[in-house]
Amino acid sequence: MIDTKDWLISVDDHVVEPPDLWVERAPAAMRDRVPRVERIDGYDTWLYDGKQIVLPGLIAAIGRPTEEIDPLPVNYDQMIPACYDLDARVDAMNTDRVLASVVFPSFPRFCGQTFLEAADKDVALTCLQIYNDWMLDEWSGAAPGRFIPLILTPMWDTALCVAEIERCAAKGAKAIAFSENPYRLGLPSIHSADSHWCPVFAAANDTGMPLCIHLGSSSHVPETSPDQPFSVHGVMTNLNLAAPMVDWLFSGFLQQFPNLKVVLSEGQIGWIPYVLERAAYMSNEYHYLVENDYRPSPTRPSQMVAHPARPGTFPDDPVALFRDHIFGCFIEDQFGARNLDAIGFDNVMVETDFPHGDSRWPNSAEVVHQMLAGYSDEERHKVLQGNAMRVFNFEPAIIE
Repeated sequence: MIDTKDWLISVDDHVVEPPDLWVERAPAAMRDRVPRVERIDGYDTWLYDGKQIVLPGLIAAIGRPTEEIDPLPVNYDQMIPACYDLDARVDAMNTDRVLASVVFPSFPRFCGQTFLEAADKDVALTCLQIYNDWMLDEWSGAAPGRFIPLILTPMWDTALCVAEIERCAAKGAKAIAFSENPYRLGLPSIHSADSHWCPVFAAANDTGMPLCIHLGSSSHVPETSPDQPFSVHGVMTNLNLAAPMVDWLFSGFLQQFPNLKVVLSEGQIGWIPYVLERAAYMSNEYHYLVENDYRPSPTRPSQMVAHPARPGTFPDDPVALFRDHIFGCFIEDQFGARNLDAIGFDNVMVETDFPHGDSRWPNSAEVVHQMLAGYSDEERHKVLQGNAMRVFNFEPAIIE
């Protein structure tokens, strides 16, 4: 038996789906309409819903020389097998001292936007369920205790979302992918007056599965200008999760659903103390907004008008709400790691982002341990493994 007490549980990794995932598993009548891969003009290209989609190199950067890593298209034969092959992935995790992993999709995108945008929703639903079953039965199921299975939901229909959450929970799912900002996807926001998402959040609450919100899951990233350099994008992207964290703190749903958990995936953590401080200031100094929730007028945006607030949407203590419901994670964040007491040792987990360009594989464990130097064994254990086991209700495997 291998001593894994110093290994880590990564709550944000990725899989590049095998090229035959949908074609092999779809009903015969749909086989010509599900995603498939063909090499076109020299590039492995996913064909689906009338679109041609290539894979950007940054999503499969591991194993490639640094000078070859860029956002340009990458083919399967340029990737190491651990990007898409289960046995190779487990070997790569062992090398990196990763005990278990939450895996986000690639072709479907972080919360299934590819299927949300598809014209034929019957085919899209079938494709989404094929992905979920593959993740539960063939990827996570073939390596028990090594993966924390995360599922997608058909976000275009909340009743279908609830049904899929309940179906997958019965099969052992442990997490649900959700958007950082559904409004950007053409869907109601989490603040919608009709509480559009309430059934979905109730299902997450009742099943105990956290909502994992990956940066970019709104199909939008911070932009200073359309011609900004890629370096500007790279610096600002992690801040994309500050806005949804504030949305959740002032949504009212965290008070309504005591078992609801929100994981901010790939957002780093150094910015969290300031946002909490500002949220507490807003709650303390502007408490009169409990009765009059002022928002821009729909006809005159420069004019603010009182808006009937849903009861309980203005928190008495947003910091306490954060402590009970929201969890951040980091790959390499020196400032955040030095200030874990301001964030909360119970609210931070780690990630490796394998096989993306940010990953520190095969040295992820060493990097994290350097950042956690000086903390107690108990505090390190929470960040490395304990919080993930608790948040995802997950028991990792014993490694022989």
